[in-house]
Amino acid sequence: MRLTARERVHALTEPFVIARKAYTEALVVEVEIEADGVTGRGEAAGVDYRGDTPDRMLLQLRDLSERLDRGEALDRARLATDLPPGGARNAVDCALWDLEAKRSGVSAAARAGLTPLRPVETFVTLGMDTPATMGAKAARWAQRYAALKVKLGDADDMVRLEAIRAAAPQARLIADANQGWTLAQLNDRAPRMAQLGVELLEQPLPVGHDDELLDYRGAVPLCADESFDDRADLDRVVGRYAFCNIKLDKAGGLTEALALAEAARQRGLRLMVGCMEGTSLGIAPALLLAQACEIVDLDCPMQLVRDVDGGFGYQDGWLRPNGPDLWG
Repeated sequence: MRLTARERVHALTEPFVIARKAYTEALVVEVEIEADGVTGRGEAAGVDYRGDTPDRMLLQLRDLSERLDRGEALDRARLATDLPPGGARNAVDCALWDLEAKRSGVSAAARAGLTPLRPVETFVTLGMDTPATMGAKAARWAQRYAALKVKLGDADDMVRLEAIRAAAPQARLIADANQGWTLAQLNDRAPRMAQLGVELLEQPLPVGHDDELLDYRGAVPLCADESFDDRADLDRVVGRYAFCNIKLDKAGGLTEALALAEAARQRGLRLMVGCMEGTSLGIAPALLLAQACEIVDLDCPMQLVRDVDGGFGYQDGWLRPNGPDLWG
């Protein structure tokens, strides 16, 4: 078994702005695992706000590659002890799923008990900008996409939502504050958000302030994102959030993400699947997870100047099961 890893840089069609930073390109690490003449692939962006950068991932992967070169064995169960949750483990885990599918002739979806895969509709994300600019973009996008996600995080947020709702009166809306609010702002804004038809709000408060949400009185359901990575975080979010946002990069791969979805559901949490920046290669495994999720936010390849060959295409915001040449 041989593992190779490389960084890929993908240009965005325009800067993508959220509360904590602006992105101008998507930096990902692509992994290939070869065995018996068959190659499995995986991709990860990492979790940048955890310091999970491409350089860090490549260091972790270099060590793993050297161990494989020395003849050590690797499978998905062992991987969970060899690498911590994060992008490096995600890329390898997904590459192993792909390798298993190609070697066996049984698709990853079938191996996970999820065939046939159904198409899913993704929310399409409006990055932070002026209310007027976001409203104009919403008007254009609502002609093609039925579900819009709005990035928030400063004093103009309600003006943004008002402008977007006026421009797209029929669209489904969710919002993401990316830790940019206080509890007082949340309680003040929640009633109007409910009137505007906002279905869900992600991560309003900074990580570490989750207990304050016990005093949240609004009707808009809250979703844990930055406060929630894997099964170790369930106790922190249960009773404070209605939803949890599961991302392969945070969980450390499809294997943990599927187990996490089941554990979260058993604890009464509703499920959302999200993504970091990247291509359809990174999104393809998340389509399996999306089968169990009420909210799907897997639009990141739509922001790229050029997606990978065999990508989803996102016709009217829908992801349809990809061919085996892409993944799985």
